[in-house]
Amino acid sequence: MHINIPAQILGLKGQCVNLINHNPSTNIITISCRRDKRYKPKNPIDKKPGTVNRYVRRVIHDLPLLSLRVEIEIELLQVLTKDNKRRIESCEFVDKGCFYTKRFCRLISGLCRYMTISAVSKHFNLRWETVKNMDKQHLQETLPALNPAELFNLKYLGVDEVARAKGHDYMTVVYNLESGQLIWVHEGRTAEIFSMFLKQLQNPTKEGILAVAMDMGPAYQKAVRDDLPNADIIFDRFHVMQNYNKAIDNQRRIEFRKADKFNKKLITGTRYLLLRNSNNLTKEQRNRLNILLVNNTNMSTLYILKEQLQELWSNKTYEAMEIELENWCQMAEMTGMIYMKKFAKSLRRYKTGICNYAKYPLTTARIEAGNVGIGLIRKRARGIRDTEYFKLKIRQLSVTESTSMFYK
Repeated sequence: MHINIPAQILGLKGQCVNLINHNPSTNIITISCRRDKRYKPKNPIDKKPGTVNRYVRRVIHDLPLLSLRVEIEIELLQVLTKDNKRRIESCEFVDKGCFYTKRFCRLISGLCRYMTISAVSKHFNLRWETVKNMDKQHLQETLPALNPAELFNLKYLGVDEVARAKGHDYMTVVYNLESGQLIWVHEGRTAEIFSMFLKQLQNPTKEGILAVAMDMGPAYQKAVRDDLPNADIIFDRFHVMQNYNKAIDNQRRIEFRKADKFNKKLITGTRYLLLRNSNNLTKEQRNRLNILLVNNTNMSTLYILKEQLQELWSNKTYEAMEIELENWCQMAEMTGMIYMKKFAKSLRRYKTGICNYAKYPLTTARIEAGNVGIGLIRKRARGIRDTEYFKLKIRQLSVTESTSMFYK
């Protein structure tokens, strides 16, 4: 049957609806269209007038309707340009070479932000690669560009590494710690990679950067010293405490090996009790920890030193923090425990970056939160082979999107 549906309802600009048909055996709704001849043929590149060479028909997929799959048969012109080249005219609601409407891609991309690609592909009966490519294409078209040359008023940076898959293809992520916004992501985790970002910054922007927060890896430190000689390096307290927890764990193993049967029973299963903060323990866990500390002098000493180390970051000046750090290192060395001596030596080596916290109380908490989100992306996809797509998904984490993206 011939019907007349306004273009603004279906959003099929340049097409006229001839027929709408439902196939009960396949549960597919087919919308058959013809080209609206009121639109003159134009070269899709320079938009200059051309002549009609021939009509071509394509079938594209659109948003489901009442849980039914929708296919649209559209008619496009092959335009003969003035230089005798043949080109298919552009279409407002579908990209060149695609077999899905733009609004369908937006829906798929919106779902892929919160669901696994496998779940979306199963729901719409699409191939995994098709769903991934639709999401990738939409992100490429909609995410704002990350151009370091356009950044300004930067004061505090945070830099870290993330893995595309466990132990594979590390990437460098850079955040503006004032706004919490991701401002750069690139493959690799070397000094040259971070330096690549810093070299793209304009000189006034470079000169305005006061501090860069990072872990204690040497690569990013070198890049900062080479390209931002006036900026302070801050080693995040999370990583310092993480290294101390490793020292506790190693010393706990030594204590277990030399303990008698009674003390071995006390030490067994106390790893996380020692590593967690006391206010995160239940009453039962706190009681068990106290029994261990009463019966094992070395473990009690380690735990007391841990609490004192945490107080290091409460100092308000660099000088005071430096004095407290040295005092703590001396106490750690007096214990005679090998891993405490090693940790104290490490603290002295990195004391400038640690004590810079008193000047700029920055942490990489925003980066760690971003890394959790990146980890969820990896988990949902069970590893992402497409590195460019993974970069887009990382960038998407820092972009606030409304639910209206599903229906634009």
